[in-house]
Amino acid sequence: MALNVDDYKNGQVLLIDKPLKWTSFQVVNKLRWAIRQQFNLKKIKVGHAGTLDPLATGLLILCTGKFTKKIDQFQAQIKEYTGTFTVGATTPSYDLETEIDQHFEFSHLTNEIIHNTTKQFIGEIQQKPPIFSALKKDGKRLYELARAGETTEIKLRNITISEFEITNIKLPEIEFRVICSKGTYIRSLAYDFGLALNSGAHLSKLRRTKIGDFDVKKAQSIDDFLNGLDN
Repeated sequence: MALNVDDYKNGQVLLIDKPLKWTSFQVVNKLRWAIRQQFNLKKIKVGHAGTLDPLATGLLILCTGKFTKKIDQFQAQIKEYTGTFTVGATTPSYDLETEIDQHFEFSHLTNEIIHNTTKQFIGEIQQKPPIFSALKKDGKRLYELARAGETTEIKLRNITISEFEITNIKLPEIEFRVICSKGTYIRSLAYDFGLALNSGAHLSKLRRTKIGDFDVKKAQSIDDFLNGLDN
């Protein structure tokens, strides 16, 4: 059943499967514009509960109207990701946003070494966010400083990884599943995992599959949402 204007104003939780190369803000802006156009509104509150990088796909929670007050609550929930690390090379952004800057040998890696190395990252650990991130320092986004060629000291932060499972190994690619706390950067995990393997690594694929009890299997594509508005 199609939602009406009061439904959106009173508050909705929208589960969207974010496509590759879209920013989270682009998804918010697209859906906000579509809702405004559909109901001839001057404005409607729409926000997302946790950024997904442009090169990541998967679950993005959007809140409308009065439910935007619940965003912090959703952001604090644990998250599940699946994806791929590529060993043997690193990038400044720890993913494919930037070009490879160093190559490493990885012929020493065995399935046993790879599986055993995950144990170092389970539990409460300290992690350094990537310089190519949206975190702010002195009023500027870190990625703005990085793109300008500036270096800056980034503080370690405490995070919790409750599950870190290797699901497939076909070197140089290693597929994984991770359940982690708010504030975890999977790109940083890729980089740190590569260091621990003595091979270097970067994140080559990422998909967010769960946020708390919300599952990407119940999410809809942007096109499906837009088509549903018209019906």
